[in-house]
Amino acid sequence: MIRAGEGAYLVDRFRERACVGIGWSALGDLSLFKNEAELKSKYLEEYPGQHASKSSNAIAMIKKFRFDMKVGDRAITYDPSHREYLIGEIISDYEYTCEVIDDEDFNHIRKVKWLGNVSRDSLSVSSRNTLGSTLTVFSVNDDVTAELNALLNHQNDTSSISEAQEEKEQAIEQSRNDVIEQSRELIKDRIVDVSPGDMEYLVAGVLRAMGYRTIVSAKGMDRGVDIFASPDGLGLESPRIKVEVKHRKNTAMGSQELRSFIGGLRSDDRGLYVSTGGFTKDAKYEAERSNVPVTLIDIDGLMKLIIEHYDSFDIETRILLPLTKVYWPR
Repeated sequence: MIRAGEGAYLVDRFRERACVGIGWSALGDLSLFKNEAELKSKYLEEYPGQHASKSSNAIAMIKKFRFDMKVGDRAITYDPSHREYLIGEIISDYEYTCEVIDDEDFNHIRKVKWLGNVSRDSLSVSSRNTLGSTLTVFSVNDDVTAELNALLNHQNDTSSISEAQEEKEQAIEQSRNDVIEQSRELIKDRIVDVSPGDMEYLVAGVLRAMGYRTIVSAKGMDRGVDIFASPDGLGLESPRIKVEVKHRKNTAMGSQELRSFIGGLRSDDRGLYVSTGGFTKDAKYEAERSNVPVTLIDIDGLMKLIIEHYDSFDIETRILLPLTKVYWPR
């Protein structure tokens, strides 16, 4: 896969002039480099000060175009305006010339024989995800290549349209579920990274988003209550919620901690114990048999509350845990 510049602004020239190309013109003629080490040395000389990962990615892509591509290999580029992939075959070795594409930055060229086009909408979700990489140059796996070739050779075959549509919908649903699961794990990773002091303010922010007013105990106070929450903020209206927050990685709270917390609650209080490290079986039993209602929230429960109420978070709480809403097609 070789992208036709930012936003594919050169895709028409790729098509009309039967070629593909890449930028980085400051490197000069790549045929002068005998190996990747010489290419890397020149790149770091011409593009100093870049982040190591950016330099590494760029060098790998240039190497692929210069050394790895061979005559007879498939070449693919994307035309976003028509939502289609141009499929071709490389028919030349690497060339350094400014006359083919006629763009000052695209002087590294390979000639291509275009074989046809494949609509992005005809591809499976997994292939679309693979081809959606933002890299300028990358290899396409055998499964995607086989699907592109099959579509290229059978563009007029409509016998399996309904089956293909059903498979596509199933793949979209599976992809959606995978993204949701991955996003939940990433959110939990971010929760783990919050400092113990800030965790109290994060939990208080969740409670405010749920409609309560909160008071966070001053640092240094150790009375078993980190946050006090109530509808009016004064404790004159029910429920009066006393909250204990423990943010200890891989450390589950036990029965002793729960008994100590429950012992400080009054009959008209409600207890909320948040432990990102979870709870032992005995701790859960202590909460269940308590005469005062006590709710236990582990990292999964906290993550779900954050997702459910994030739209109502105030700016202070969003700063503690910045998230972005992602829209998904139904």
